Amino acid sequence: MKPVHAFLLTFLLLAGCGGEEFQDLRDFVKNAGADMRGKVDPPPDMKPYEPFTYDNDTGLPDPFKQRKADARNSGRGGLNQPNLDRPKEELEDYPLESLKLVGYLYQKGVGHALIKSSEGKLYRVKAGNYIGLNYGQVVSVTENEMKIREMVQDSVGDWSERENTLLLIE
Repeated sequence: MKPVHAFLLTFLLLAGCGGEEFQDLRDFVKNAGADMRGKVDPPPDMKPYEPFTYDNDTGLPDPFKQRKADARNSGRGGLNQPNLDRPKEELEDYPLESLKLVGYLYQKGVGHALIKSSEGKLYRVKAGNYIGLNYGQVVSVTENEMKIREMVQDSVGDWSERENTLLLIE
């Protein structure tokens, strides 16, 4: 086949595909978005920023200071207040999360927990001892866990109990 014939044949095939068969679809696509206009609501009115200057004379508590409950200074103890006048035990200087139960001893009918501090020092604790920063008292000691009752103060000044458990690390 000569190149001229191939060109002519290709031209005739392409001309046959250009009919009016899909003209309705072309018109639809062309005019589909003509009537549509997006509507965007206007932005809301912006109130001007009013800065607040914190002043110690306002009587408001400092928002950046952690409030520590101290019933002796507040003039009110609140409900269920722990004994704040008792001598503190060594493990009350550590957050409960930093202490680990690493062992169990049973001596003279009493179960003792071996507690490891974050500094690596070992302590022997039994039911009745105090532990943690939240006036926690050891309730029970078993081979696998130690149950603790903590006292936490709410924003009103009342105290509530919270149960916590240290599990034996194997």
